[in-house]
Amino acid sequence: MELSSPFIHRQKPNPYSCLTPDLSFSSSFSPFPLQIDLKNSKSTNPTSLKFRILAVAVDPKELPQNSPQRLLKELAERKKITSPKKKFPPKRFILKPPLDDARLARRFLNSPQLSLKSFPLLSSCLPSSRLNNADKAWIDEYLLEAKQALGYPLEPSDQYGDDNPAKQFDALLYLAFQHPSCDRANARHVRSGHSRLWFLGQYVLELAFAEYFLQRYPRESPAPMRERVFELIGKRNLPQWIKAASLQNLVFPFDDMDRLIRKEREPPVKSVFWALFGAIYLCYGMPEVYRVLFEVFGMDPEHEDCQPKLRRQLEDVDYVSVEFENNKLSWQDVAAYKPPEDALFAHPRLFRACVPPGMHRFRGNIWDYDCRPQVMHALGYPLPVTDRIPDITKARNIELGLGLQLCFLHPSKHKFEHPRFCYERLEYVGQKIQDIVMAERLLMKHLDAPGKWLQEKHRRLLMNKFCGRYLRDKYLHRFIIYSEQVQDSYEHNRRLRNPATTAVQQAIHGLSYLVYGKPDVRRLMFEVFDFEQIQPKPVLRS
Repeated sequence: MELSSPFIHRQKPNPYSCLTPDLSFSSSFSPFPLQIDLKNSKSTNPTSLKFRILAVAVDPKELPQNSPQRLLKELAERKKITSPKKKFPPKRFILKPPLDDARLARRFLNSPQLSLKSFPLLSSCLPSSRLNNADKAWIDEYLLEAKQALGYPLEPSDQYGDDNPAKQFDALLYLAFQHPSCDRANARHVRSGHSRLWFLGQYVLELAFAEYFLQRYPRESPAPMRERVFELIGKRNLPQWIKAASLQNLVFPFDDMDRLIRKEREPPVKSVFWALFGAIYLCYGMPEVYRVLFEVFGMDPEHEDCQPKLRRQLEDVDYVSVEFENNKLSWQDVAAYKPPEDALFAHPRLFRACVPPGMHRFRGNIWDYDCRPQVMHALGYPLPVTDRIPDITKARNIELGLGLQLCFLHPSKHKFEHPRFCYERLEYVGQKIQDIVMAERLLMKHLDAPGKWLQEKHRRLLMNKFCGRYLRDKYLHRFIIYSEQVQDSYEHNRRLRNPATTAVQQAIHGLSYLVYGKPDVRRLMFEVFDFEQIQPKPVLRS
């Protein structure tokens, strides 16, 4: 590198030469030649100097490898290549003309969703339009493998009669495997049909495990049961069940599932797993859900990885029903159980698992005489049921009253001496049946809505504070039985009161499901408590 800076004093005839000498300075670096010439200004101001800078630009390719100018130039060129300007679609593709009445009516009448009048829920989960050739190509190539892995007959389901919901199993099974990352998810009827199936399937799984664990572990609180459910069907463990059933090639036909990272492997597997059980529930019912869970996927609730964490266990001195004493029920017992003809309840064994026999000691207490009639009047109980023997009706009403008292029995009252004398187990099953009833309602009400929108709607309708609010609107929170130590704090502190009222609300739904079945849960949710009412927005006052 050369540096030359000759400093020359030039003499010129200038009247102001005595004040400002004529100076000239030039400096040049070999890669960056730079010249600075300082001369006298022609202006009238004798003290002003004119600086003239001459810079010569160099081609960035000739710059050194680590030159900042070269790096900035390359970065600018790379940005032009990697992030071009976004091209907006033409306006004719943004605004579509609305369908005329004739085409709209034809579209709805030809939709498979309106083809089954005897199975409205199943009909609402069918694809919104008929399957095309691309859909049938997937069915011809992969469906037999899926049915063989799940243990279903290989002949087409179209051979069944119209009165058999299994006739639609092939179409629903096809939709169940079309997760959002696959090729066919671009079709609207496939994408929407799959999302509606997984929306229903997640609540089917939760209800199935809740009923099974409540009968298998009659003395446990719901907390260990929730941990078992999470260990069995948590999204981190779902890939192993898909692989155990040899379904990984149907979920990822072009990739090795074991080599995918978690965020690429778990969401598609979870989506397919939920949608699969939504399809099975719609076509074959809850017993088939148990068979696929425990026989096809091989789930074992007694496996060491599925055990809940150790916690302080309260001593349970109360006895359980005879059918649970020293008898741990298997999934076959739960799936094959059918109540007798003269049973008191719609689900008698599940009722015995949730309402302990020792509740009869509370019969005839103050709450039974004072509060129970008001609660039963507000809920419309007892329902008119025609029984062959009048004593059955009387016994059912007595058990219903004891169950209602259990629904309003807060854990602070008797739980530490009698762990099952509180609403926790009824709340657990009530939460699950409440979820699935609302999901079925939304599916039948919004035929064209995708599952993600239904999920958000479901969450907004069943938010915990709203559930407790519906109970308080009926003034039923006044009948909750607290212990003397927490009575005042719960009545005057909404942070403590709202979860309690929510739990009582869900326990009432659980009791109605056990005694009268799912239709009574619908009656309570949509007629008595009106869960679909529009909630006013809070007014913010400054």
